Amino acid sequence: MRTETVDAIADRLAGYDRVVEVAVGTRTAVARELAGRGVAVTATDVVDRETPEGVRFARDDLTAPTLSVYEGADCLFAQNLPPELHKPTVRLAARVDADCLFTTLGGDPPLVEVSRETIPGETLFVVRANGGR
Repeated sequence: MRTETVDAIADRLAGYDRVVEVAVGTRTAVARELAGRGVAVTATDVVDRETPEGVRFARDDLTAPTLSVYEGADCLFAQNLPPELHKPTVRLAARVDADCLFTTLGGDPPLVEVSRETIPGETLFVVRANGGR
C-alpha cells in the first residue's frame, strides 16, 4: 500500500481510541502508524502473525469470533477485505457497537450497505455503529 494511502487511512482512524484491524495478514503499516499515534490497536487473523511494537495480536476467526477480543473497540478496520467477510465483519462490529471501515480488492463492490469516503489511492467503505456517531 502506498505511503500516502497508509497515512490517509491512519489520519481517518486516529480519532478512535481503540481500533481492531481484522484479517491483518502481513499488511501491518496502518496498525503500526496508529499505534505510533497513541491509538490502542489489536490486530487479528486466523493464523498467528507478527505485529509491530505496540500492536496487540489475537488469533481469531471473524466467522466464529471471540467477542472479548473486540469488546470496547470503537472501530473494526480491514484492508482488502474479501467479499465473503463483509457481512460477518459488519455484523461483528454491530455486536460490539463499533464503526466498521474497510477497503476491498479494487474491483470487489461492498456486499453491505455503506457510505464511501475517497482517500488518496483508495476508497474507504464505512458502516457507522447505530446509524452514526
